[in-house]
Amino acid sequence: PTSAQVSVAPHSGRFSYTLDNDVLSTEQRQFYEDNGYLLIRNLVSDEDIERFRKEFTRICKREVKPPGVMIMKDESQRSQFGQSESVVNKVQDFQEDEELFRYCTLPEVLKYVECFTGPNIMAMHTMLINKLPDSDQQTFLHPMHQDLHYFPFRPASRIVCAWTAMERAHQDNGCLLVQPGTHKTALKPHGYPQWEGKTNKLFHGLLDEDEKIPKVHLVMEKGDTVFFHPLLIHGSGINRTSGFRKSISCHFASSECHYIDVKNTIQEHLEKELQEMVSKKYNATSVELKDIWNFRARLVKGERINL
Repeated sequence: PTSAQVSVAPHSGRFSYTLDNDVLSTEQRQFYEDNGYLLIRNLVSDEDIERFRKEFTRICKREVKPPGVMIMKDESQRSQFGQSESVVNKVQDFQEDEELFRYCTLPEVLKYVECFTGPNIMAMHTMLINKLPDSDQQTFLHPMHQDLHYFPFRPASRIVCAWTAMERAHQDNGCLLVQPGTHKTALKPHGYPQWEGKTNKLFHGLLDEDEKIPKVHLVMEKGDTVFFHPLLIHGSGINRTSGFRKSISCHFASSECHYIDVKNTIQEHLEKELQEMVSKKYNATSVELKDIWNFRARLVKGERINL
């Protein structure tokens, strides 16, 4: 069974995935409707991006230790380095770091988010990704996946990711790769890919990828922001350059979304893996997937209703 059928919110008959407002043009709404993503150029300022970069460096150097933040490192190099920009590939769950969390509250970002979620907006999942120069082991090839695989809340059509390039993202440094139109499909089974070398924790991918569906490389300049649906199949290639490729993102959801029980669904094994991680780190027992997300969730606009 899948627990991810897309539910269509009641609004104008033509559009299922955006809400009526005066922000998006008819052409933009139709593009998202057809493709499941929308790229807005030059949305976040250089000044804000520089502040996020500085805070990431401070976290890497342990100059600040925000509560709840998960620092993820390159599995293949963690024995060689301490904790630095050269080994930290992701800072996740930065909802308690006021400097990074500013990203989730930027009016220029929320203006677009509201087109998908409505006025009551929760920040559910925050990440600053630092795609490292990759080895031949392809440690940072993020397999094609659907983000809804990780989320125990619905409806999918009231969830959106905002993903901002912190420097130019292109094919050589592992830009986002999307399969347009796949947001109209159901949630598919995910797991760890059968690759050589080490796979980073929770880098799940589709177990059965349809290679015939065309892929589009999203080449983005610094400050460009893409908004995409949680069922859109996407991933990213390896970074073949000598530099880093940083991005900052947040998954937003309407606070009117509701939690679901993932037992006896294709998301059940994810819950078990996260339970093991949480019990190991915090010595906690009987934690459900929705408890973990409830801990991460933070209101950014409007009223907190269900989430």
